[in-house]
Amino acid sequence: MTDLAEPYTTCHMSISLDGFVAGPDQARDNPLGTRGRELHGWHIGDPRANDADRVANDWLMRPRGAYVMGRNMFGPVRGPWDEEWTGWWGPEPPYHAPVFVLTHHAHEPIELEGGTTFHFVTDGFDAAYAAAREAAGEKGVDIAGGASAVRQALAAGVIDELTLDIAPVLLGSGERIFEGQDFPFEPVEVLHSPLTTHIRYRRVGD
Repeated sequence: MTDLAEPYTTCHMSISLDGFVAGPDQARDNPLGTRGRELHGWHIGDPRANDADRVANDWLMRPRGAYVMGRNMFGPVRGPWDEEWTGWWGPEPPYHAPVFVLTHHAHEPIELEGGTTFHFVTDGFDAAYAAAREAAGEKGVDIAGGASAVRQALAAGVIDELTLDIAPVLLGSGERIFEGQDFPFEPVEVLHSPLTTHIRYRRVGD
């Protein structure tokens, strides 16, 4: 398999067999929803994780030049910013790059340790993605999630490489990333573990 030449846009999501990336009833103390954590055992400490999971974790954590994420992924605050919140990840988030957060409510940038700065974009996905591309330069962009942000990226046709970690879990309801849109990707690499099947897809023609 030949790697894509930079800059390119990636997205990496864990997903259930029935197509959900988070379970129902998401809350501040349950950000992935009911049973949503079961989709992520392959990279958050399940002892059954194997070498395939470690390779996929390297895919997930590879450095990118900038990120786009939805406000729901950034945190539980809804509506106007009426409380202090700097993300789920503590003082040093894992991004180490600019992160452009989709929101309807303006907010000053939040600069944290390790090179992560959250920028809040009120002009929609296209504006956030354009800002991320400019900030990333030749290093490429990642669509970090959640479901709505990924759906918008798929609709805009900007994702070059999509990785799905398909867990043998049925959630029944929750947050989907696929809602009837086309899927212009083909698989280029598959890895297996007892916890998930990791599939890297590339946009057809790339």
